[in-house]
Amino acid sequence: MNMNHSPFYLDDRTSWRAAFVLAAIVLVGYGFLYSLAGTALGRALFPHAATGSLIEQGGKVVGSALVAQPFADARYFSPRPSAAGYDPMAAGGSNQARSNPVLRKRLDDAITAVAAREGVAREAVPGDLVTESGGGLDPHVSPAAARLQVARVAKARGLAEADVAALVERHVERREFGLFGAPRVNVLELNLALDARGR
Repeated sequence: MNMNHSPFYLDDRTSWRAAFVLAAIVLVGYGFLYSLAGTALGRALFPHAATGSLIEQGGKVVGSALVAQPFADARYFSPRPSAAGYDPMAAGGSNQARSNPVLRKRLDDAITAVAAREGVAREAVPGDLVTESGGGLDPHVSPAAARLQVARVAKARGLAEADVAALVERHVERREFGLFGAPRVNVLELNLALDARGR
């Protein structure tokens, strides 16, 4: 019996053609058109966030509202520590367990250093000034962490503590929709506001 003429014979070329057509549709449709449409929609609805929430001054990009950067000068508020060295290409935490003696030693040293820098007791140091975020690039600190630094920043800039404290309060971001997350302060935006005061 000639199988080529059997009513049950399946042409392999037909099945391969369908597979290739489906693969092409998926690749072009979902791999290209879907991504393109999502990107275009994001840029139309959220243009600032879709381009990285970049902050410009005088036509020059000075940073992103979404990425922490280091501020070592006493005239500026300090961000959270970064296990990634504030490098966006190396984002990540230390992955050290709470029981790790290296982590315990590092935290103890950090608490001592922050307490000395701010002129406060060790017990007054907020946890986010000595611990790293999971991504290592959290641009925010807690309001408590920002308030702790007011006296140092005010002294270094020759400003009244009340004025610097008021600036901090103006930069406290509330919970999303009043429900999600925690109140926070964007360190870069706060420091830029300080510079805008001219001292």
